[in-house]
Amino acid sequence: MNTVAAALRAWMRAGRPFALASLIGTTGSSPRPLGTALAVDAEGRALGGVSGGCVEAAVYLKCQEVLASGTPAVESFGYSDEDAVAVGLTCGGTMDVLVVRVEPDDAAITAALDAVIDGEPVTLVRAAAGPHLGQAVALTAHGFSGPLELGATDLPAASGRTGDYAVEVHTPPPRLLVYGAIDFAGPLVRIAKQLGYRVTVCDARPVFATEIRFPEADEVVVDWPHRHFAAAAVDADTAVCVLTHDEKFDTPLFERALPSDAGFIGAMGSRATHRARLARLRDAGVPEAALARLRSPIGLDLNGRTAEETALSILAEITAVRNGAAAGFLTEARGPIHR
Repeated sequence: MNTVAAALRAWMRAGRPFALASLIGTTGSSPRPLGTALAVDAEGRALGGVSGGCVEAAVYLKCQEVLASGTPAVESFGYSDEDAVAVGLTCGGTMDVLVVRVEPDDAAITAALDAVIDGEPVTLVRAAAGPHLGQAVALTAHGFSGPLELGATDLPAASGRTGDYAVEVHTPPPRLLVYGAIDFAGPLVRIAKQLGYRVTVCDARPVFATEIRFPEADEVVVDWPHRHFAAAAVDADTAVCVLTHDEKFDTPLFERALPSDAGFIGAMGSRATHRARLARLRDAGVPEAALARLRSPIGLDLNGRTAEETALSILAEITAVRNGAAAGFLTEARGPIHR
C-alpha cells in the first residue's frame, strides 16, 4: 500500500470509492511482500499490484465485482502441475488476497494512508474471516480508527495472519543520508526515492547544496556533515553515503558515524583514497571494529562509468546489505529467488 498511498488518499478526498485488493498471505515463491495492494475505481482505473503480474487480471476482475456488490471476499490463488498456466502462478506458490470496497469516509483506511504518507508507523488490522470480514481498524500514534473490535488480540510485530485477522505493519521509510552535494548525488537521490527512501543531502558549501540541484530530495541541508549527523535521528534503517573526498569533511563525520547505529555506512573513492582514509581514522583513535563497518569503495562491481551507473551500484549494495543477500548473479545461484 505504501507505493499508492498518496494516490488513494487523493481518490478519497475526491469522493471516489474503490476496491482494494491486499496480499494477506503467501506460501512458496512470492515476488511481493504482504500488504502489497491493487486498487480499482469505478471507472476501471487501476493502481498498484499484488503479484509480479501472474494473477493481476483475475484480481482486477474480482475488484470490479466487489466494488459493484460491496461484498468483501478472500480469494486464494494456488499452484499445481495441472493448473499452473490456468491459475497464472507458473512460478509456484500460493497467495491469499483480501478484496474490499473502500468508501471515501472509511476511517481506518484514511488513518492508515495518512500515516504512511506522513512517514509515521501504522498497523492496519482487518478481519480476513468470520462475520466481520473486511472490517478494519488502524493503530497509529494518535490511537485507534475504524469499526473493528480487536479485544485482547495479540498482534504480530510484522505483517502476517493471526487467527481471523490480517495484519499489515507499515514502518517509516528508511533514511538515506547523502553527504557531498556533487554531481553523483543527483542520480543517487532520484533512484533512492524510487526505492522508497527518505533522502537528505547535506554539504557545507551553499553553492552546491541547493534544492534546485536536488529537487527530489526530501531535504537539502547546508551544514558541516559531522554536525548534521550528530543531530540526525539514526537507526538500523539509516544508510550513510559519503561522496566527498575531503578529509576536513570526512574524518569528523566518520568518527561519529562508524560507532553509530546506522545500518550502512559507505564512502566513494579509490582504493588508495580508502587506505588513506583508514590511516587518518586510526590516527584519530577509531577502533578497528568500527573501521570494519566502512564499506569503501562503495557499490557493487558493475564496471559502471556514469553517475547513473554509479548510483545504481551504490543502491544495489545498500539493498543487498539490508536484505542480507550475497548480491551474486541469480542465473548462477541455486534455491528460491524470493526468501
